[in-house]
Amino acid sequence: MTGISRTSADLDPRRRRILFRAWHRGIREMDLILGQFAEAELSSLSEAELDELEIIMAEEDNDLVKWFIGEQPVPERYQTPMFTRIAAYRPDFERLPEEMK
Repeated sequence: MTGISRTSADLDPRRRRILFRAWHRGIREMDLILGQFAEAELSSLSEAELDELEIIMAEEDNDLVKWFIGEQPVPERYQTPMFTRIAAYRPDFERLPEEMK
């Protein structure tokens, strides 16, 4: 099973939009990484952290996947605590493809 498992009813419109975008990336690996991260962390992120998350999410999925799995170095502009936090977030290994574990 993949996809959102939490309700967005308790989230403000911005967080709802981010949660939806996190689960609807176009590449399954990014759905799983960003979707699971957003589900778990979104409600506790500050406005500044939301800004940074949205900037990261604006990148191309193919680039993000390569950076997250270490196939390419992470650009300096994304060597930030938020990017590191997302990259380290892997709570449900069963939902990730084998090469992402």
